[in-house]
Amino acid sequence: MSLNEIRKEIAKQKNPAQAMVLQRFFKTGKGEYGEGDVFFGIKVPEQRKIAKQFKYLSLDDLKTLIHSKVHEERLISAFILVDKYKSGDEKKNKIIFDFYLKNRKGINNWDLVDLSAPKIVGAYLIDKEKDLLYKFAHSKDLWEKRISIISTQTFIREHFFEDTLNISEILIQDKHDLIHKAVGWMLREIGNRDLETEEEFLKKFYKKMPRTMLRYAIEKFPEQKRINYLKGLI
Repeated sequence: MSLNEIRKEIAKQKNPAQAMVLQRFFKTGKGEYGEGDVFFGIKVPEQRKIAKQFKYLSLDDLKTLIHSKVHEERLISAFILVDKYKSGDEKKNKIIFDFYLKNRKGINNWDLVDLSAPKIVGAYLIDKEKDLLYKFAHSKDLWEKRISIISTQTFIREHFFEDTLNISEILIQDKHDLIHKAVGWMLREIGNRDLETEEEFLKKFYKKMPRTMLRYAIEKFPEQKRINYLKGLI
């Protein structure tokens, strides 16, 4: 398996019409969060198939792929890294984790973060110190901040909420819509498992939250409770 071979396979799946739709959806215009990103128009299930086919691609080739200007090439490289991590032992997983962090500039859109960070960063750090996530939460880089909160999804699934709540508090005044959505989503994930813990946090901070963050966090609440939160009546 080689870089040329996987790129040929990726190129076969090009869909120019779908690419135009994706470039609008992922905000690739001037001044937008995905400015300059290039799409081939390949659907995610097809990308996953290619990743499975080329799961033994070398890290040297993945390094090139993860820094590609083409969005699908970067996402496929992330899928391959996730597969390598799932099948690795502790030593190999440390290599994948380090590789991911060293090359995180290629993880530069919300889908890239969401589909890889919990399964690599979150999975590796679940039984280790979480200092890196707090460092990323204080970063000026949008995608590092998103990695910091989305990685905690892995902890939430193990009913460990402390880091999600701490990082949510750090990010609560962030200006970017993609961080508002990410934090609200993770708070909702906590609520799916422990509603009391989510509401304890919300009652303390909901009046300070950006509206989008709050809406995401309370999305599954009963209608009247949602209305009360939105009106500040809790």
